Amino acid sequence: MGHSRTDVVRTAVRVLDEYGLGDLTMRRLAAELAVQPSALYHHFSGKQALLAAVADELLGRRPLLPTNQGESWQDRLAAGARRLRDALLSCRDGAEVVATVQAYGLGTIRPATIFAELLAAAPPSGAGLDEATAAVAARTVVFFVLGHTGDEQVHLQAGSAGAITDEPRADSDFDLALEMVLSGVATVATPAR
Repeated sequence: MGHSRTDVVRTAVRVLDEYGLGDLTMRRLAAELAVQPSALYHHFSGKQALLAAVADELLGRRPLLPTNQGESWQDRLAAGARRLRDALLSCRDGAEVVATVQAYGLGTIRPATIFAELLAAAPPSGAGLDEATAAVAARTVVFFVLGHTGDEQVHLQAGSAGAITDEPRADSDFDLALEMVLSGVATVATPAR
């Protein structure tokens, strides 16, 4: 019996979570599915296309922005950043996978585009930034989330593998750091006096 594209992606996410990005190969994935590696190319042109689908799976589990239009753009963007972080943390090496896919311009879910649209929307639902400034601000938020979450994941994995002797971090400073980043965005969005 053949496997659907969805079966392949779900298995790839499981393999990624169990073994990490370094061990997510077409050969291992094929073995997990009990098929020849060449069978995977029916669904994906190569590993980059597979990783794009994996990133879309992680990012698409729930909308990045809350749908409540009554909240301020700051609250919606903060919620979006937290949802992005949650999506990345939902799977081992999630931040690295999504960062790689985004850097290559692959995948269909683009957090920076979603956040930029929010920032470019006119008040009260958005910040009313011009398109170029909104794009820079959105990328800044996404880069912050990817970097912070990637650091968290690497630290956790290095600690569990015994590669570092640091104690696990008791608390994350994500919310405080996010507040700092969003304060900077708000400063740009504030009309000149």
